[in-house]
Amino acid sequence: MSSSSNLQTLSILLERAEGQRDEARRVLQDAMARADQARGQHEQLTQYRGEYQQRWSQQFARQGTMDIVACYQNFGGKLDQAIDSQGLVANHADQRVARARETLRELETRVAAIRKLIERRQLESSRALQRQEQKATDEQAARAALSAFNPFVRLSA
Repeated sequence: MSSSSNLQTLSILLERAEGQRDEARRVLQDAMARADQARGQHEQLTQYRGEYQQRWSQQFARQGTMDIVACYQNFGGKLDQAIDSQGLVANHADQRVARARETLRELETRVAAIRKLIERRQLESSRALQRQEQKATDEQAARAALSAFNPFVRLSA
C-alpha cells in the first residue's frame, strides 16, 4: 500500500473516530443534564418532606385526630417511597454519567493515537522523500564529477 493511500485510510479512520468522540461528548453532556435534573428532583422531594413534617408537627401540637394522623403517616410513607425511588434514579443517572465519561475518555485516547500515527507516517514519508532527494543529488554530483575527468565526455560535447 502506498504512503499516500495509507495516510488517506488513516485520515478516514481519524474522521470516523472524531465523529464517535463527538457523539460520546454529546451523550455525556446529556447524561450530566439528566443526572443534575434527577438530583434536583431528589433534593426538592427531601426538602418538601421536611416542610411537610414541620407543618404537620405544628398541626398536631394544636389538635389532631386519629384520621388526620393516619392520613399524615400514609402520605409521609408515600413521600418516603418517592424520595427513595428518586434517589435510585439519581444514582442510576450518576452511573450513566460515569460510563459516558469513561467512553469519552477511551474515544479521546483513540483519536489522539490515530493523530500520532498519522504524524509518524507523515514524518516517515518526509524522511523517505528527503533520502530520495539526497540520493538523487549525490548521484548527480557523482556523475558531474566523473564527467569532469572523462575525456570522451568533453569530446562529444
